Amino acid sequence: MSTTPLLGPAEIRELAARAGVRPTKTLGQNFVLDGGTVRKIVRQADVGEGDRVVEVGPGLGSLTLGLLEARADVVAVEIDPVLARLLPETVARHVPGLTVQEAGEQADGHPVTVLRDEAGRDRLTIVLADALDVTELPGPPPVALVANLPYNVSVPVLLTFLERFASLERGLVMVQAEVADRLAAPPGSRTYGVPSAKTAWYAAARRTSTIGRSVFWPAPNVDSALVRLDRREPPSTTATREEVFAVVDAAFAQRRKMLRSALAGLAGSSDAATAALTAAGVDPQDRGERVDVEGFARVAEQLVAPVQATGGNLGGSSGRVDA
Repeated sequence: MSTTPLLGPAEIRELAARAGVRPTKTLGQNFVLDGGTVRKIVRQADVGEGDRVVEVGPGLGSLTLGLLEARADVVAVEIDPVLARLLPETVARHVPGLTVQEAGEQADGHPVTVLRDEAGRDRLTIVLADALDVTELPGPPPVALVANLPYNVSVPVLLTFLERFASLERGLVMVQAEVADRLAAPPGSRTYGVPSAKTAWYAAARRTSTIGRSVFWPAPNVDSALVRLDRREPPSTTATREEVFAVVDAAFAQRRKMLRSALAGLAGSSDAATAALTAAGVDPQDRGERVDVEGFARVAEQLVAPVQATGGNLGGSSGRVDA
C-alpha cells in the first residue's frame, strides 16, 4: 500500500485559518492532528482496497486521507458547507490523479461533489448534509462506517446509520471515552443503558483503544476511545424494532425503578407489566440494567398483543433512532 501524506498540525491550522474555521465545542469539532492515530483507526476498521466506506464529519480531511491511503472508496457526509468546499481541494493536493467532478444533487436534494481517479473510479464522494437527515447515499452501498463522531450527536448518528444502512457490515468510531463504555457495556454493568441495548440490536460492540487528548485540536476536556462494531442479526422476535426500543426507553427512563414499575405506563398498569415480564422470563423486580436486548424483545412481544387489542401502539416510527 502506498503512503499518502496525511495532515499534520501546521497544515491543519493553516487550512482552518484559510477557510475561516475555528473549531467549536458547540459543534463537537475536534480535529485529529496525529497521523499515527488516523492509521490506527483505519487499521482497526479492517479497511481494504475497494471497500465502500461512509465517514461522518470528515472535517478538514485527516481521516479521509487515511481511508484513501488504504485504497477505500469514501462517502463523506459533512454538515458544514465551508468544510465541504475545502475538502476536495485538500484531498486532490494529497492524492495525485484525482479530479473534482461537477457537483450535483442527490434525489433528496443534498449537494454532492465527486473526486474521480484516472481510471474513472469514484474515490471520494462528499455529501453536504446533516448526518441525521441522510436517508440515502450515492453509489454502491457502504460496507463500513468509519468516523471521528462529534461528541454531541455520536450515539444518535451511530444508531441512525446502523438502522438506515443495512449494508454496513462493520464500523469503527471514535467517541468520548464515557460514551464508548456505554456502547460496549454488557448487561449487569454499571454503564449498561439505552445506548448499550440499542446498539446490541444491530451489532456486537467492543472498546478497542483509548485515545489521549493531545492528538486533537482543540484538545477536548475528556479522553476519547475507539469502538469496533460488527453487524449481527437482530433478536428473533415478532415485535418490531420500534416496539423493542420503546420498552428499552421505558426501562431506563428512571433506571432505579424495578421493571414492573418502569413499564407500568407502557403496559397500562403495574400488574399488567408484571404479567408480561413473567411471561417473558424476566424478573419483575429486576431493573433494566440486568436485561439484555433479547430479554427486552421478549418483553415487547408480551406487551404488543394487549396494546394492539385496545387499538394502541407500542412505540412509534420516527425514522430517527435516538439514544
